[in-house]
Amino acid sequence: MQQRVLTYADLWRPSSKESAIVYDVMLVMAGSWALALFAQIAIPLPHTPVPITGQSFAVLMLGVLLGSRKGAASVMAYLAQGACGLPFFAGGKAGLAILSGVTAGYFAGFVAAAYVAGWLAEKGADRNVFTSVLAMLVGTAVIFAFGLSWLSFILPAGSVLALGLYPFLPGALIKLVAAAVLLPAGWAFLGKTHSHK
Repeated sequence: MQQRVLTYADLWRPSSKESAIVYDVMLVMAGSWALALFAQIAIPLPHTPVPITGQSFAVLMLGVLLGSRKGAASVMAYLAQGACGLPFFAGGKAGLAILSGVTAGYFAGFVAAAYVAGWLAEKGADRNVFTSVLAMLVGTAVIFAFGLSWLSFILPAGSVLALGLYPFLPGALIKLVAAAVLLPAGWAFLGKTHSHK
């Protein structure tokens, strides 16, 4: 198996244990707040209870930028803060009820997708356009797998794909391409391609 390589977050991680812990916590929290901001980019659709949001883009970017564990932790911190009442969810909504509503599966998928995208980044998948596209595609597929699985329990079987997948494919493609172009470009700019020791 390929050795773990540096993620973007690793580039500036302090060497001392105490400072590294503080750095990691700050990154996780900052990531959760960035995700909350992207969640406010929400476009309600007339024929589906699931809005188009900037969350999936932010989730995948967090995974790749922070790595598997910190990326997933950042998403969980976001969900926890929203559940506790901060207006972090789409449309400024908050509370536990949102986490158990129609978008509950997508929320669970966010955590898994951040971890998977981060794991792929740790294998160097964000270093070129082709593998970046693959990593973003896999992460997007994870989000939809969780989201559609949950919707299948609460929506008529024949409407799950029409309400939970098809309306979001064009936006998902745009976000996938944007992330896949930006990530390798960032590495090319930084010139950081050596392995994490």
